[in-house]
Amino acid sequence: MPFVEIKLWKGRTDEQKKMMIQKVTQVVSECANCPKEHINVVVTEVEKKHWGVGGIPGDELKKDE
Repeated sequence: MPFVEIKLWKGRTDEQKKMMIQKVTQVVSECANCPKEHINVVVTEVEKKHWGVGGIPGDELKKDE
């Protein structure tokens, strides 16, 4: 029973997250030869200021980093 956890910065629409769940489920189903009904996908959204990249909070990163 595959379990996929996706963590990302807040800001995506409900429709974008729904599409992500559907597509990830499809790919895992195909690659693992597992029925979609047995695949769990969890999307966790995190505030940028609570996520560090290279020691810098996400809300302080420059766009090109």
